Amino acid sequence: MTRPSSRSGHSDSTGTAAARTARADSAESAGSAERADGTDSAHGSAPVVVGTPGSFARSVLDERHPALIERVRRAVPYPPALQRALDALLEEITEGVVERLADDEPGAERWQDEPHYGRPWADVPFLWAESYFYRRLLAALGHFGPGPWQGIDPFAPFKGAELTSTKVDDELSALDRLPGLPAAERDRTLLLSSLWGNRADLGFRMSTGSGGLAERVPGLVVDDSAALWGVLDAGPPGTVCLVADNAGPELLPDLVLADHLLGSGRADTVVLHLKPYPYYVSDATTADVLACLDRLSGAAEPAARVGARLRQALCAGRLVLRAHPFSCAPHGYGLMPADLRDDFASATLTIMKGDLNYRRLVGDRHWPATIAFDEVTAYFPGPVAALRTLKCDVVTGLPAGTLERLDAEAAEDPAGSGAAWRTSGTHALIQVRA
Repeated sequence: MTRPSSRSGHSDSTGTAAARTARADSAESAGSAERADGTDSAHGSAPVVVGTPGSFARSVLDERHPALIERVRRAVPYPPALQRALDALLEEITEGVVERLADDEPGAERWQDEPHYGRPWADVPFLWAESYFYRRLLAALGHFGPGPWQGIDPFAPFKGAELTSTKVDDELSALDRLPGLPAAERDRTLLLSSLWGNRADLGFRMSTGSGGLAERVPGLVVDDSAALWGVLDAGPPGTVCLVADNAGPELLPDLVLADHLLGSGRADTVVLHLKPYPYYVSDATTADVLACLDRLSGAAEPAARVGARLRQALCAGRLVLRAHPFSCAPHGYGLMPADLRDDFASATLTIMKGDLNYRRLVGDRHWPATIAFDEVTAYFPGPVAALRTLKCDVVTGLPAGTLERLDAEAAEDPAGSGAAWRTSGTHALIQVRA
């Protein structure tokens, strides 16, 4: 199959070169080393997730990725050459094997030593396959090459539609109820809003009564929120690294949480880690943060005041945006480079948002669900928290009784959804390793 090529121009900064540097740095500073399958020894020997027939991973490869190509094609009027590039990529992922980036694609050299070329997409590690698919999609659309399509976000129409929704106005209007809540309840409200994103907005959080956190959120299968606040309250305010997940309505509560951490004295600085280029459809970039700040600033009070404070925090260096190349690398955080490791090591707490960051944090492996979260994150250089709704098979740190209950409920489901609690987004967790 012939792949369209792009000529020299703006390059992505991830792939093999960054990953190779990461592996060397990580092995030196944390004792991890890369295996032949491209995974890291920091995450042990549980089987790596691949596209096994009937699995969630396989459904993403066989259904979600082809559908996304068509969705992107419908959303943007790409010219014939880019349409043909999309056709070629669609043919490859449905009928072919993993092909290399074209030699003249900017940044191709950074991917040249990866070990998975020539194999069916379903047979390589799922995390790598997903990441590489998005890199190939951007290559097909001329994102990194010179020309009129350089730097264009193919997912911008989807992000923009969500951010301008009237539902966002309803959520932001709920902020005026925050001052009337006790301090501990404000903490819980904003943390849960960041956890659930637009699935359970601020208004919902504030209308659920005064019951305990677990009672208010039955889908919360692990709740280490007390430990999270305990880490932040244990000493003077320092740096909190907040590793963002999705853009649009789900980024808004993350920014509101950042404002709360700064305003409540839990953090002197919040470093918001973003993606350096469009990734996984909705992952947040710097442009998405700026769009959210505009949305906040253009809303009614008190959301506008939150937007103004965050803008001021950016100008003062108290809110720092960081888009490290490794944020789009196809590997877990066990292979992070030394400068990123130092960033996390210097933080009072690193908060990892979302499903993809969770997979990269604990390792995209078929862990026993009851394996300790502390064990699989022991390599991480500082205190770390995961805020994540469950949208894939990987899960760790569940109490044995919780796992038994969830599996029993799934088995009794008349819809026959099986273990759908792992992938449906109806359950979530807050886990902390202090």
